[in-house]
Amino acid sequence: MSSSFAPLQNDTFLRALQRQPTEYTPVWLMRQAGRYLPEYRAVRQKAGSFMSLAKNPDYATEVTIQPLDRFKLDAAILFSDILTVPDAMGLGLYFEDGEGPKFERTLRDEKDVLALQVPDMANLRYVFDAVTQIRQTLNGRVPLIGFSGSPWTLACYMVKGGGSKDYRTIKSMLYSRPDLMHHILRINAQAVATYLNAQIDAGAQAVMIFDSWGGVLADGAYQEFSLAYMREVLRLLKTEKDGVSIPSIVFTKGGGLWIDQLADIGAGAVGLDWTVNLGKAREQIGHKVALQGNLDPMALFAQPEQIRQQVKNVINSFGKPTAGSGHVFNLGHGISQYTNPESVTVLVDAVHEFSRQIRVD
Repeated sequence: MSSSFAPLQNDTFLRALQRQPTEYTPVWLMRQAGRYLPEYRAVRQKAGSFMSLAKNPDYATEVTIQPLDRFKLDAAILFSDILTVPDAMGLGLYFEDGEGPKFERTLRDEKDVLALQVPDMANLRYVFDAVTQIRQTLNGRVPLIGFSGSPWTLACYMVKGGGSKDYRTIKSMLYSRPDLMHHILRINAQAVATYLNAQIDAGAQAVMIFDSWGGVLADGAYQEFSLAYMREVLRLLKTEKDGVSIPSIVFTKGGGLWIDQLADIGAGAVGLDWTVNLGKAREQIGHKVALQGNLDPMALFAQPEQIRQQVKNVINSFGKPTAGSGHVFNLGHGISQYTNPESVTVLVDAVHEFSRQIRVD
């Protein structure tokens, strides 16, 4: 399949992840294909629902490409949802306006937990078809990132049935029945690795694990119930395809306390949220991994010159790249749906401008 893909014209993002020299700092944004773009909203309305959009490779391709047509981004990320895996496990994913994702069935009792199995990847064919179609449509412009939720983050939704404010349901299981919790996480780790490997086979050139809710765990519990299972995913993950390296990124929102441990689980890069000092993180991890991040998404609600200054602060915090270091500019979490697209133009152009400057200063 990969022989049908065009040669890559801009590999800056991949080289930064592999801690190789780059002319400038590459930039992409979490949720870059999304509701802040009027063209996305138009396709979403045409599709009729979020899941109809995500499960249609033509629509998924269109919205994945949209931000690249508007901004000079250095990577595309597959348009999908982190919860496609539990949906394929038969839990019945659906979305209610203004309330986020929910599941029709939950994992609350022992019988349901023990019946959980790695899903048939045929149930996720729409994702892999979208990956291949996006890769072909990109025609080598920039690399394509595939992704999944982390085993722990998926479990949070699978046990509760939706989002949570206090994580009482899943933490009750974690503390009272850790055996059941570990069973879910073991299955999830196998499923996530299989899912990401299938995305790589379909054409993904890098993969990211979103541990969106790892930061809600206590120290100790994080290592046992989140970090260990991301390590297992990475152990099972393909690191190359057709002789070409496939870098991986891990991101725990609220995981600043554990950067040094995240850097040791086998990923090529660690994503950081906006609470972390990028320069100190670089000192802390040395040349183990590349770093990704970490502008506060709310900075995009400032005026253009203020946005430029905040971008410059992030670039300066990482400092001048040296041999064996790598930085991918990103937000510290997903872009807000209320963001003005013009502010994103300012951000992307400023990243390229200031990161070139710091390399010659």
